[in-house]
Amino acid sequence: MPAIDHKQFASALLPAVLAAGAIEMRHYRAGCPVETKADASPVTLADREAEAVLVAAIASAAPGVPIIAEEAVAAGRLPTCGTEFFLVDPLDGTREFIAQRGEFTVNIALVRNGAPVFGIVYAPCCDELYVTLATDVAAMASIAPREGPIALDDIGLATIHTRTPDASALVALVSRSHATPETEDFLARYAIASRTNAGSSLKFCSIARGAADIYPRLSRTMAWDTAAGHAVLVAAGGSVTTLDGEPLRYGNTADTLRNSSFVAWGSPHPIVPHA
Repeated sequence: MPAIDHKQFASALLPAVLAAGAIEMRHYRAGCPVETKADASPVTLADREAEAVLVAAIASAAPGVPIIAEEAVAAGRLPTCGTEFFLVDPLDGTREFIAQRGEFTVNIALVRNGAPVFGIVYAPCCDELYVTLATDVAAMASIAPREGPIALDDIGLATIHTRTPDASALVALVSRSHATPETEDFLARYAIASRTNAGSSLKFCSIARGAADIYPRLSRTMAWDTAAGHAVLVAAGGSVTTLDGEPLRYGNTADTLRNSSFVAWGSPHPIVPHA
């Protein structure tokens, strides 16, 4: 397979990502009805409208590459995939969106051989965009939701890096809506100096820009929830592993789209616990 041209993908997808953010902000301000899917998770018109824009843009930018999109899968549309496919979560953090907490994101990832090799994450309520510019380069910019042409070189991207974690005083992030006793037990093994509850894939991005060190998730997630943030974090110098320290991998069938428990780290390898 040819090498990934990160900037080409990012440039092609940026207008659609910002347009999806504009759709979500319109519904966020006006409010929209909430439905419940078969898996008991919430969904809104904002999810569906944003997904349509994103899928169309990806199909144009990378014709022939299968697209696994959250709401399409919920409707029973899961394409047959090989080793390369896109994962789309048009609105990660729907619960935060509904609760008017602002921590929701637009997510696109390209997966090859089980690993996320390109990612773009956009938080329209925070005006934050995160993107991989190379396998080992991640960047962020402040940009408001908009529609229409815009050039990647014009948005003021700045390279981001993870920081070197201090194992004696770690900063932890915990899911705002999905904390569990198992998560608390895991964190108890480490010297946690402070912790913050947060929503959506912004937790990966916070570690990627050096604002935190560790994010354990020991409750249900799906591949589209995490792959884009995972790609950004790895490009910034971090890692995402299963609880046994192996890299988190992504499947492409109904049976493999659900993630195992994982930990996002601000280092290339898991941090050794103190107890």
